[in-house]
Amino acid sequence: MIDWLQHRSLVQLVLVTLGALAVLAFGAALMTRALVRRGMRAPFVIRRINRLAQWSVDLVKRPITIAVLDEVADVIQTGHYTKNISAALVENRDELVALVAEKVRQDPASRVVGLLPGYDAVVGQVSETTLRVLIEMLGDPRMDELVSDLLRNNLEQIKRAVRERENLDVPPHTPPDPSPMSRRRTSA
Repeated sequence: MIDWLQHRSLVQLVLVTLGALAVLAFGAALMTRALVRRGMRAPFVIRRINRLAQWSVDLVKRPITIAVLDEVADVIQTGHYTKNISAALVENRDELVALVAEKVRQDPASRVVGLLPGYDAVVGQVSETTLRVLIEMLGDPRMDELVSDLLRNNLEQIKRAVRERENLDVPPHTPPDPSPMSRRRTSA
């Protein structure tokens, strides 16, 4: 056994040690589960191994999270998300125009205006114009830059919060207030 260890590099020895600790921690977790299921308490050594495993997870969790966020930020900055949205709008243009016209007709505030002659033509033209302007705006590189900046700034804020452990002081989230639309549906 000693002869086998002498021919290993430092990296290989560290990896073997980490592998042995991982196997030991997994075995301790299984043994703890089995003992607790039988109504017994885990022995001191097993509890110590479980604490060591939890400590090692806590030790590497934050650097891995930050590295993943850095990678996500790099990937997000290379995308052209507004162009993708624009392409989806172009692909579904007819359905969107019909949807807007339907929602405008169903709107209670437009019932009186809906009686005017040429109302459908006006709604159709306004829907087409709005959609065309929106598609052109989303295809503009300045809009891509805006969304990229927005995503980058949000990711920087998240990374800073993880580094400074700000996320540990946050109270649990309260449920959102119901929207006026959901209140209208439940009362109807």
